[in-house]
Amino acid sequence: MSSTEPPSASPANVLPKVAAVKVADGERLRSVHLPDITLTVRSRPPARAGLPPALYVHGLSGSSQNWSALMPLLDGVVDNEAVDLPGFGDSPPPDDGDYSITGHARAVVRYLDASGRGPVHLFGNSLGGAVVTRVAAARPDLVRTLTLVSPALPEIRVQRGAVPTGLLAVPGVAALFTRLTREWTAEQRVRGVTALCYGDPGRVSEEGFRNAVEEMERRLQLPYFWDAMARTARGIVNAYTLGGQHGLWRQAERVLAPTLLVYGGRDQLVGHRMAQRAARAFRDSRLLTLPDAGHVAMMEYPETLATAFRELLADTGEPAAGERTDAVVEDETANQSTGG
Repeated sequence: MSSTEPPSASPANVLPKVAAVKVADGERLRSVHLPDITLTVRSRPPARAGLPPALYVHGLSGSSQNWSALMPLLDGVVDNEAVDLPGFGDSPPPDDGDYSITGHARAVVRYLDASGRGPVHLFGNSLGGAVVTRVAAARPDLVRTLTLVSPALPEIRVQRGAVPTGLLAVPGVAALFTRLTREWTAEQRVRGVTALCYGDPGRVSEEGFRNAVEEMERRLQLPYFWDAMARTARGIVNAYTLGGQHGLWRQAERVLAPTLLVYGGRDQLVGHRMAQRAARAFRDSRLLTLPDAGHVAMMEYPETLATAFRELLADTGEPAAGERTDAVVEDETANQSTGG
């Protein structure tokens, strides 16, 4: 994103009152105030003390709710937290208006540094996949493992379904789209998003659909909704054009953490053909392909993803939850100091 763009016009202290965000059974929300940003964090109580921490990062137009199906399946494995990126979910816009990939990655790093939870098992979907790739490359000391679900990494031949996102990045298009779709109901919008993101929209339950409609109604009341979408879309496009050491594929090659890559065969936004390139780029990677999944495998096939994550831990020799010894912790610290 260009540094000359003005900050978001809706600072957190003047935001309107909107409906409360949905919280699933066993979840809680809290606000974390950091320099220039306030983040909403969704968490679940760990099954027992001593579990290693995990942090989940959503995609464009998503929120921490996107991980609510997966997190309870890993309650006995990790200490679960999911973050709403600035301007999404229940997090207000960033004070500096920075919605770039680097800006979102900076928000994640600030949270991990402030909370002292690192190193964490870091998960990212789509936009979140690009964000956590940048985090893992820049701050390997904060990352135990990396799990990327349809990560938004640069493609030469962009998927047809991703074209509207690219157009949204063009100045003025968001305002035009808002006018053209003024009469669309929240239900119509959710059906469109579901058709785009799911390999089989029929997998969405009636309750899940109703919850998504309520969340869409809530978001449409936020004055910064389309601004956050457009600026973040522009941030993705800008990140795709970067070369050299700041390019996302170059940063993928710098990731030291064991990485689980998850791609859907019916993904309309991230090409399944990118799976093999990603497997080559991430030096310590495992690839899971789901032929019937779309763009949000953690919502479509959470059980399969949970199993794959457990296998990643077993393959990498991660100590059993709750059985970590002082020697193991000391060894980890030594590895972090030399991993740079």
